[in-house]
Amino acid sequence: MIDFISQPWPWYVAGPLIGIVVPALFLIGGKQFGLSENLRHVCAILPGKVEFFNYNWRNGAWNLTLVAGIIIGGFISSTFLGNPDPVAISDATKSDLALLGVTQFDGLMPSEIFSWEGLASVRGLIMIVLGGFLVGFGSRYAGGCTSGHAISGLADLQLPSLIAVIGFFAGGLIATFFLLPIIL
Repeated sequence: MIDFISQPWPWYVAGPLIGIVVPALFLIGGKQFGLSENLRHVCAILPGKVEFFNYNWRNGAWNLTLVAGIIIGGFISSTFLGNPDPVAISDATKSDLALLGVTQFDGLMPSEIFSWEGLASVRGLIMIVLGGFLVGFGSRYAGGCTSGHAISGLADLQLPSLIAVIGFFAGGLIATFFLLPIIL
């Protein structure tokens, strides 16, 4: 059983399992899937709040529980069910990344960028700190993250989610083909 759980699952198994989340949340209590709102809930728990965080955060406790489950599940899967095989990256992608200075492909993420040494560099600060800020700001400005809009919003046929998802894809293409070659 452990061997079955720890291997990579094909898209036709993992995709429908993710897709079941949306109707399950609607059936359980009319809730929408999305994780970016949790930062606001955590800030609302803390004392000395600004007006934006002054609300009853307990209404979002189910979502905080979902995040806790994701964190615990990630820990369990990486610690006990981890797949020892390297991440499958095509040779074409490896050669394209090597041209940009990324050559380490033995871990889950390239250590040239995602490490303490990488963070201390200018490109690491741009990619991790500035990029993280822009992702957080963008998810707040767009009223949700990519998961919330693409999974829940599109399933609910919301036009703003469709526009947001198109913007996410366009931004990803612009970053991949224009920004990354400049930064790396």
